[in-house]
Amino acid sequence: MKNFLSILIIIFLVVSFRSQNSFSLDTLIVQTTRIPLKVNETGRSINILTKEQIQELPATTFYELLQTISGVEIQSRGGFGVQGDIVMRGSTFSQVLVLIDGMRINDPLTGHFNCYVPVSNMEIERIEILKGAGASMYGPDAVGGVINIITKGFDSLKDGTSSSGTINYGAHKLINSTAGIFHKSNKFYFGLGLSLNQSIGDSIPPVKVDSTTSLEGYRNYFDIKNISLSGGYKINKLWEMKFRSSILSSDFNARYFYTNYSSDKSTETTSNWFNRVQFVRETTKGAILDINASYKRSTDEFLYTPLGTPNQHYMDFMNFTINGSKMIKDKFKLKSGLQGDLRKIESNDRGNHSDYHFGGYIMGVYKSNNLVLTSIFREDYDQNYGFEFCPQLSASYILNNIVFRASAGKSIRAADYTERYNNNLALKTYIRLGNPNLRAERGWSEEIGINYYPFKNTLFKATVFSRQSNNIIDYILTNESEIGSISQGEAVLEQGANYLFAKNIKEVNINGLEIELNTKVSLADGNYFHGHLGYTFTDITSDNLGIYLSTFAKHLMVAQGNFKYHSFQFSLSGIYKERSTQIAESISSTLVRNYTLLNGRIGYEIDKGIFVNIQLINITNTIYQNILGAKMPGRWLMGGIKWNIK
Repeated sequence: MKNFLSILIIIFLVVSFRSQNSFSLDTLIVQTTRIPLKVNETGRSINILTKEQIQELPATTFYELLQTISGVEIQSRGGFGVQGDIVMRGSTFSQVLVLIDGMRINDPLTGHFNCYVPVSNMEIERIEILKGAGASMYGPDAVGGVINIITKGFDSLKDGTSSSGTINYGAHKLINSTAGIFHKSNKFYFGLGLSLNQSIGDSIPPVKVDSTTSLEGYRNYFDIKNISLSGGYKINKLWEMKFRSSILSSDFNARYFYTNYSSDKSTETTSNWFNRVQFVRETTKGAILDINASYKRSTDEFLYTPLGTPNQHYMDFMNFTINGSKMIKDKFKLKSGLQGDLRKIESNDRGNHSDYHFGGYIMGVYKSNNLVLTSIFREDYDQNYGFEFCPQLSASYILNNIVFRASAGKSIRAADYTERYNNNLALKTYIRLGNPNLRAERGWSEEIGINYYPFKNTLFKATVFSRQSNNIIDYILTNESEIGSISQGEAVLEQGANYLFAKNIKEVNINGLEIELNTKVSLADGNYFHGHLGYTFTDITSDNLGIYLSTFAKHLMVAQGNFKYHSFQFSLSGIYKERSTQIAESISSTLVRNYTLLNGRIGYEIDKGIFVNIQLINITNTIYQNILGAKMPGRWLMGGIKWNIK
């Protein structure tokens, strides 16, 4: 299986280094930095997934797109967007901040829901991935990094009407579709996005655990739907208004997603309603004021067994930001802002809770010849940890075809409601038990790196990163006698029982290395090759690791290539992951030490902008898991129509 990934890497290198006719990679403007900067000016390690790559890659969902990016690990529990945790630079899944057009969508109940993005792939203009902590302009809790999904309506959309999408039918009665239609004329913009992933699921055969116990077979069914409406209006010469309203619903088999018990027959149903509005005022002198408000209502119903009582949760997240920027002379740009949010849950096993948070920041960018300096100073107040000051400093120095960069910043994150209040004791032992006495996580992160352009079409990146943290939150197997007297509502701990108990780990140090190679090559007659190759090494030092800190990949390699040759389009993506082995004897399941995964797509243009395509997920039929017990799909074939019409 590794040979397939090696072949992809060789093709990548040959095409990249032998091509001459190409264009530069350093002209992309990054919005996630608040003050728009070129990639080389940010002082940070940043990856950008463009709309062209999004439409060409063999990926059907948001998290499948993310797993093609170097340094981003997706610990998925099922295919086709069922559920996935985002891990960056040794973070836990709750330590990565996800944004839609700069507005937070992280769920207050649990970070397991952060990949539920209510936007279809065809609505996305690009995805910006800012690695490392200290993203103080959005909040101090982005420990591992920030992922900003920038949609077409909130970016610069040209006048006219366009539509893009795919409709596929595949194995196990799969219906896979994502589509978008957009129109802009004069002062008005309108967009509509739709997506559907529905299947009876692949069949998991019965398993014999021992001479007396056998597990019945089942199907990993899923039914995921999304609809999104966006629009905008140019009110006058100064003011513009934009809005978005999106609904996402998911119904899926969640067996062994959270436990390794033979009695687990879990199913789960979630919903997500996201709304936001933005007002922007821009003057002829370059001063910009943007006012934003968002509201997210989400629900979750988890049923452990068909005859059991479901756990029901209702979550509300309200977010408000106001930001202003101004150019001071030619070399210095200043931006400042205020943010506030309110988080609430109503739950039959976690109780009813609410928290508020507010903060303010001031950001400055100084440019002088080849040097770019960025500083951010932020003060926050949170009900869980009080006042906290979080600074960030970044520097970039451009010397011909080499860019030297460095960054350092502070982060702090309070526990979510599941980490604090989960008290469902129906399973008696080894369940994940919340701890209301958890302290906030704090840490400092640093990185240094270079961007090197050996050719105009080729970018080589190398980054060394480090993080020193204390009070990191994770679940550690703990006996009832050690838990002591804690507030768990009506729950009573069973004497002598063991629980995965949420605890603060005193010290956690993470060090690592990222190496990337990117190319964008224009060939004759409008043909092209786009490629990305990356390797990430992550090492962790701690006296006591919980279930999540011990599961991230120590070695992670990704590769992708997108080719166009006349009427043919071909794309291939690969992942190689190596991590610690885990075994669950109770369900006869093993998390193997390493695996290689390959996905591919081939399309043929039958008319201008209209393609027939065949897509194959898990080409080599690799048997693997990202979370112990949650078996991932095997080889999955689908085919259909793809269009991109203007």
